[in-house]
Amino acid sequence: MELRELSIGCVGGGTGLPSLIGGLKSNPWLTVNAVVTMFDSGGSSGQLRDELGVLPPGDVLKCALALARNEGEARRVLLSRLPMLEYHARLAGHTGGNLLLSMMEQYSGDFLAAVDGLRALLGCRGRVWPVSIEQASICAEYGDGTETRGEVEVDAGQTRGRQVKRVWLEPEVSIHPAVADAIRGFDAVIIGPGSFFTSLMPPLLVRGVREALADVRGPIILIANLLTEGRGMHGFTAGDAVRWVSRAIDRPVDVVIANTGRPSAEALARYASEHKEPLELGSLDAGVEAVLGRFWSSAIARHDRRRLAYAVWTVLSQRLLAATPHAQAVQAVP
Repeated sequence: MELRELSIGCVGGGTGLPSLIGGLKSNPWLTVNAVVTMFDSGGSSGQLRDELGVLPPGDVLKCALALARNEGEARRVLLSRLPMLEYHARLAGHTGGNLLLSMMEQYSGDFLAAVDGLRALLGCRGRVWPVSIEQASICAEYGDGTETRGEVEVDAGQTRGRQVKRVWLEPEVSIHPAVADAIRGFDAVIIGPGSFFTSLMPPLLVRGVREALADVRGPIILIANLLTEGRGMHGFTAGDAVRWVSRAIDRPVDVVIANTGRPSAEALARYASEHKEPLELGSLDAGVEAVLGRFWSSAIARHDRRRLAYAVWTVLSQRLLAATPHAQAVQAVP
């Protein structure tokens, strides 16, 4: 095996993607890049989008912070929320980083330039790419034929027990050409973890993403979530997630990394009260490799950064660096 530096793209959003890239960035053989969903309609990001007409900055900000030279200090400063000010009540509740990125976008008139400026300020080694600079909302059709629009609303429907049948973006938007070129240059692409229908699927539905991913020669890797998300996902498995992603990008997922660990009975009971259950592996289509390991070791449902980073490196080194042909087999990661 001859080591060389690999450029990888991590696709998604929410809290899962920053955790993944934050763990991977310490590997000196990896240049870690994020391709981030831009269809957040909730919280500070959604409010800024509605009030200022800017793109939702939250997910991009979190990924840039994860790649920052001094992540802890950067998060402490830029994720702090502004207090209520006598003459600036509309700013209260927003994070300093969201406001900074939104102001940089308004000043430059170019969201990509604003993100690059933030990246330079934070000393990020990799790049953070918004998957599109056009505004859209995620929409869903449920099994009962009803439809809804918006990230918060789609999640709420699942919580109430509606099973998602189809998702799409409205209006239809296109990938930025610079982002498409970046994806084509990645050695491998990792999707997830994150809220499946509102963080992982939306960037895959952008026009041009499928074509860009078709040119990636290395593996497409899916990080399976730890839990299902509400009653509407009862019985949903990692295998189901693989099939949804494969249909969206029109090429097979090569590897799924899935969790076998379980927290305490008390933690499981707490999530069960929210109608969330551990995501089982389920059945996989032929040719999909499963890499299994204990990635959930705390009371909070969050992948262990170091374990996940080692698992990803194991897959990348075997698929891209090993001289011998790779065997399609189920592996266990300690």
